[in-house]
Amino acid sequence: MRIGRIFGVDIKLDYSWFLVLVLTTWSLAAQYFPNAYPGWPSTAYWVLGVAAAVLFFASVLAHELAHSVVSQESGVPVRDITLFIFGGAAQISEEPKTARNEFWMALVGPLTSFVFAALFGLLWWIGRLVSPYLQALSMWLAGVNLSLGLFNLIPGFPLDGGRVFRAVVWSVTGDLRRATKIATGLGRLVAYGFILFGALQIFSGSFFNGIWLAFIGWFLENAATVSYRRMALDEVLAGHTVREVMTTECQSIPHHLTLDAFVDGILLRTGRRCFPIREGEKVRGLVTIHRIREVPRERWKTTRVEEVMIPTSDLKTVSPSDELSAVLRRMAGEDVNQFMVMEDGELLGLVARDNLLNFIQTQAELAQ
Repeated sequence: MRIGRIFGVDIKLDYSWFLVLVLTTWSLAAQYFPNAYPGWPSTAYWVLGVAAAVLFFASVLAHELAHSVVSQESGVPVRDITLFIFGGAAQISEEPKTARNEFWMALVGPLTSFVFAALFGLLWWIGRLVSPYLQALSMWLAGVNLSLGLFNLIPGFPLDGGRVFRAVVWSVTGDLRRATKIATGLGRLVAYGFILFGALQIFSGSFFNGIWLAFIGWFLENAATVSYRRMALDEVLAGHTVREVMTTECQSIPHHLTLDAFVDGILLRTGRRCFPIREGEKVRGLVTIHRIREVPRERWKTTRVEEVMIPTSDLKTVSPSDELSAVLRRMAGEDVNQFMVMEDGELLGLVARDNLLNFIQTQAELAQ
């Protein structure tokens, strides 16, 4: 759920965020504040609970925005920031260009949390003279921001501490893939530690805390594995361009052809996926299976291909010289299966997800 844009970065909420917001508010209003400050009105506990939960996630957002700003200043684009059940994550579209960039991109998040902890600590000191409610709220926020900064410094990739560790290894070895392999290995070890500690907590009677720690460990283990696989995939695609994998056999079709005639007479017989509709030498649009599928089958006999084509102005295109790794990231980010390959306004062909997957599989087999 997109809720806004800050510093050129889309801010999104995963639906799981609402669950953790409710749980955090309830935990604070029904347990933490009544136990820490007995005798206050119940309304005060709930107001403090809501305020603390909202300000905590605002702190998490500030933590991720700090990563994003430094990342963009380093020339690494950030697609969005998503708040979800485990906190927040900035979706950085590619790896940092240098170990130095990685180091500061990672470290600035925990530093931001420590700054917020200090500011809320100052507010707590002021609150002693102003309001006990302000004092209670700022004390919890100071502590939770301090905990957030310290937690993220744990050297478990892809936590910030793990990325700082990878940057150091990268700087020493000069090999990003080797540094990633070492950092993800340590990250998985840390993740298994969380899972084991969570299991011990469950058996000792602290069921909720144990389940939460085990879930964090599971999340970190998955994230570390995916990060390394993405790194390995980028290495396979490095130096290769769209021109090497694109389909160039694009059969033009007449604009007046009906869908049933097109599907039965051309699509199923050829097995191709690239069917432009031309007007002279100019491409008017492209017919795709996805667009055909949107039309009820009983209307195929009366629907012409030009009625379902994607106009040229709406086509997503790439250049034949574009890097395959960048194209694959675009496919994932924009949730599309194919791009038209254009150069100087001329249609050269099509690059689809299966073209990339076949190329990756062949490269992997050759490496073995």
